[in-house]
Amino acid sequence: MKIDGTLLTANPSEAAAAARQLEELGYSGGFSFEGPHDPFLPLCVAAENTERIELGTAIAVAFARNPMNLAQIAYDLQLQSQGRFILGLGSQIRPHIEKRFSATWSKPAARMREMVLAIHAIWRAWHEGEKLDFRGEFYTHTLMTPVFNPGPNPFGLPKIYLAGVGPVMTEVVGEVADGYLVHPFHTLEFLETVSRPALDRGLEKTGRGRNELTVSCQVILACGTTDEELERTKNAAKAQIAFYGSTPAYRPVLECIGLGELQNELNVMSKSGKWLEMTTKIDDALLEEIAIVGSPDEIATKIRNRYEKLADRVTLVCPVAPDPAQWAHVVHELSS
Repeated sequence: MKIDGTLLTANPSEAAAAARQLEELGYSGGFSFEGPHDPFLPLCVAAENTERIELGTAIAVAFARNPMNLAQIAYDLQLQSQGRFILGLGSQIRPHIEKRFSATWSKPAARMREMVLAIHAIWRAWHEGEKLDFRGEFYTHTLMTPVFNPGPNPFGLPKIYLAGVGPVMTEVVGEVADGYLVHPFHTLEFLETVSRPALDRGLEKTGRGRNELTVSCQVILACGTTDEELERTKNAAKAQIAFYGSTPAYRPVLECIGLGELQNELNVMSKSGKWLEMTTKIDDALLEEIAIVGSPDEIATKIRNRYEKLADRVTLVCPVAPDPAQWAHVVHELSS
């Protein structure tokens, strides 16, 4: 199992040190995200300051960009990293696409499917010399003059990982992506009864096997060496879970364990700015359904027991202590 870390700073000026630390500690990959900083710029810096770890976005917001833009960024990062880049894309939710990015939201699963197909068509034009003639419902790419063609990529094409929660988007992942980015707001029950069947339906459409798709799970950790420290990290994890749970798009995760009405309650509270009160709605039972909870000596075993039959790689997410060095023993134990 590959163990990845997050480049939580996402600040290009700090990315070199953060990425080097992940590499030195034995992590397999380092992922940036679409937060207060652009997700791609830190990876440019990281690529120049590392030699081994894979570098990717988990996630970059797909619909804030277009296929040509994403194809070019990913192609260049594949060059810069010498073949270590992963283009991780997610749809985000409608309010962010329309109100934050001033972009178009429509048929998200169909749009994501077409975006990946368009990116691959562009890459084939560059890498294999195929005529660019992509005509879809949402995107059209039919012009590629020699001056704008970078030519074949000596390191091959980047992998594309897609995030998905609902079964329709997850089926798209199985159909067109190289990897599945599992949102940290998930349960084992949801992965087994909703996500896995949806992935299988997508894989079946293109005749691929499960071994041709990488499953990458983001895992929330609540860990402490003392009762006080454990309680502090549990509260931080509960706050993160409450935030995710307030989002209507993630309601199916709660419905799967009979807690659909909790999503309504959290959503109402979030609109009233009751963020602290929302945390109290997440009890220890729900926390353990979603997060890995325990002492430092227990974490690796708990991750292995939960994910070794479901995931090819996991990304460690700790809301309180993001220092990758704290989890070096977990990385070593799970990677060996």
